[in-house]
Amino acid sequence: MCRPGFCYTLGVMESIPIERVTSARIPTNFGLFQLSLYRSPADDKEHLALVMGEVAGQEEVLVRIHSECFTGDVLGSRRCDCGPQLQHAMQRIAAAGRGVIVYLRQEGRGIGLADKLRAYNLQEMGYDTVDANLMLGHQADARVYTAAAHILHDLDIRSVQLLTNNPDKIAGLQTAGIPVTARLPLTTAVTPENAAYLKTKVEKMRHLLDLDSFPAAHGVARPSTPRPFVTLSYAQSLDGSIAARRGQATPLSGPEALRMTHHLRASHAAILVGIGTVLADDPRLTVRLVEGEQPQPVVLDGRLRFPLSAQLLQHPKPPLIITTPQADAARQTALEAVGVEVVRVAAAPDGRVSLSAALSILQARGLGSLMVEGGANIITSFLTAQMVDRVVITIVPRLLGGLPAITSLNGHTLPTLHHAHYHQLGADMVVTGEVG
Repeated sequence: MCRPGFCYTLGVMESIPIERVTSARIPTNFGLFQLSLYRSPADDKEHLALVMGEVAGQEEVLVRIHSECFTGDVLGSRRCDCGPQLQHAMQRIAAAGRGVIVYLRQEGRGIGLADKLRAYNLQEMGYDTVDANLMLGHQADARVYTAAAHILHDLDIRSVQLLTNNPDKIAGLQTAGIPVTARLPLTTAVTPENAAYLKTKVEKMRHLLDLDSFPAAHGVARPSTPRPFVTLSYAQSLDGSIAARRGQATPLSGPEALRMTHHLRASHAAILVGIGTVLADDPRLTVRLVEGEQPQPVVLDGRLRFPLSAQLLQHPKPPLIITTPQADAARQTALEAVGVEVVRVAAAPDGRVSLSAALSILQARGLGSLMVEGGANIITSFLTAQMVDRVVITIVPRLLGGLPAITSLNGHTLPTLHHAHYHQLGADMVVTGEVG
């Protein structure tokens, strides 16, 4: 066993020096801990060990390997579960009377705070936490646990019971010669803000979470509404045009922004356009540029003008057309014969499909999130009806002088954008924000 400041040989790994620089007594809300600061020339970082009780020479010591998360640990951010995990670990160690929290300086799964915040902006655009890191040129998870193993060796801990949901931490310690005799899960609340993050950790990072058994957080859920969560997403030119002229398809987004759009599609249960977009663009509304679930295509078509040759008929999920009671019955029969589902709802005062009635239909079918892609009449209608929760607008460096994204307001007002974020994707600028 080496002394602090000397080398440890861990399994088949090379000897790497680590130094315990200093220690101090730290009284906390959970009891008295001893905080030791370690310096590792291998990564040029200062790591910490928070120790309670006598652990030297002991077996099956309760241990938490915790990577630094300033936003969660210090600010209490709800975007992740890091802060609650740290608090729960301290609480459980205090209840046991002994244990160690190894606090590693690996902010943002090892990418640093600046890129972590950039990744947050990408997540606002629909990317998950893994894809956001990859887009910034990092690994999905850049953390290593060598320093943690060195610290546990320095503390002369013989074996550990690891407080973790992450199998990589178990493997990392075992590879470094630290026996892990048990994994003890950490269960924290699922909130509207962290649900997608936790889901990604399970599906893409193999974290051992049973989300169905997690408690729901109180006081943070979005108020109950008879409609899905609505994201409005479209591309426009610098002068606010979405097409050169009405009825003409005008590709605008660059490849990076298009990929973002496909991420957004994959993250929503349904995707909606108006019949004008179908007639002008003949869209597919599929997820093609990334891996992901296909959303349910929905078309608002008050007069059933949907063409029998539309590409949407090739969508993996049969299109759902929402129309009005006045639509032609024979046309409905023809559309249903080619696999389209047609649902009639009340008409709005202007004769178009009632948005509230249409969204109630989607909510009743369990489609809890909806991406609205346009066109101009649909964009304007959703905004003036105050039925948008989030916007993702791609602005391309072109001048069109064509069809504006927002048409006549007819005395209506537009909602206010809150918490706006700006991010460059290729040559395009993407603006995201909450609407209210």
